[in-house]
Amino acid sequence: MTAVIESEEHKALRSAVAALGKRYGRDYLTRTVAEGKPPTELWSEAGKLGYLGVNLPEEYGGGGGGIADLSIVLEELGAAGSPLLMLVVSPAICGTVIARFGTEDQKRHWLPGLADGSRLMAFGITEPDAGSNSHRITTTARRDGADWLLTGRKVFISGVDMADAVLIVGRTEDARTGRLKPCLFIVPTDAEGFHKRPIDMELNAAEKQFELTLDDVRLPADALVGDEDAGLLQLFAGLNPERIMTAAFAIGMGRHALAKAVRYARDRTVWKAPIGAHQAIAHPLAQAHIDLELARLMMQKAAHLYDAGDDIGAGEAANMAKYAAAEACVKAVDQAVHTLGGNGLTREFGLASLITAARVSRIAPVSREMILNYVSHQTLGLPKSY
Repeated sequence: MTAVIESEEHKALRSAVAALGKRYGRDYLTRTVAEGKPPTELWSEAGKLGYLGVNLPEEYGGGGGGIADLSIVLEELGAAGSPLLMLVVSPAICGTVIARFGTEDQKRHWLPGLADGSRLMAFGITEPDAGSNSHRITTTARRDGADWLLTGRKVFISGVDMADAVLIVGRTEDARTGRLKPCLFIVPTDAEGFHKRPIDMELNAAEKQFELTLDDVRLPADALVGDEDAGLLQLFAGLNPERIMTAAFAIGMGRHALAKAVRYARDRTVWKAPIGAHQAIAHPLAQAHIDLELARLMMQKAAHLYDAGDDIGAGEAANMAKYAAAEACVKAVDQAVHTLGGNGLTREFGLASLITAARVSRIAPVSREMILNYVSHQTLGLPKSY
């Protein structure tokens, strides 16, 4: 399933990561989830091989590539059954924002560790009453001498227990207008006043979800990332890669489920022929493959635009890619389970857990309805209803 538009370097990266993923596979991830542990071994090996930081600048220990490279890493690990959710967060969102807008000290302090996997950063935007609406975020930062004091709440923040710091989206007061504007702060997880509480999720995943409470967390002046007056621009510079990487996550998951279903349909014989010989089985699997391939093309377009510096074009394409990949993933997983019948719900085949996981790609980091809003307003020019 290698796209013809990929360079030889991308094909080689895809092949190498697929080999790594195959060594771990679905059994590894299932075992770590059962033990309540993060996928530390796979994360560390991927870091040592240079895969975690393929998108980060070479001068800070990265591979010098872009989101196109990192999306290949996540997709292939997902296709092998061992996706790393924190790839979406640590190198894609946080690493990108720091590489583009951070100070020299911030880059030297964080990027090498994010690239080799020895350090990890979570990302905090979602709030209980605001969702991901950056205009309604109530987490605020106020100046106290040379420091900042950060207060607020965040919810559904992934991997905080594994993270050294969280890149928090807060708001500061504009001195000229008095209006609040979004800003990004690096908050160490061991900071005084920083509290995390695990959220009891019915979805079993290697990465846990947390609610954060920030109670006058004191931060030095250099905790602010980038320009205080360009917070929204900097925020969306991280959210476009998030959508592209979520698409990669979904495509990898869909490919993993589809591959299992295809193997089963080839081998499972009822009456005289394998069930895959029947069009009622074969055609839906073929449709799932087509949908996944189309979603990948959109993801590749989005990654190309983003890596070329076209943030506006990438915004539209990244949203479309995330939408298309989520829909393709849900359909592929559903059809895979249906192909196996009762076996599709057993632990032995490992597909049933993907039913819930696949729906996450429709919900996070932004719902499909909000993407449809974006396309109807920004692309089609239709009026807003809100």
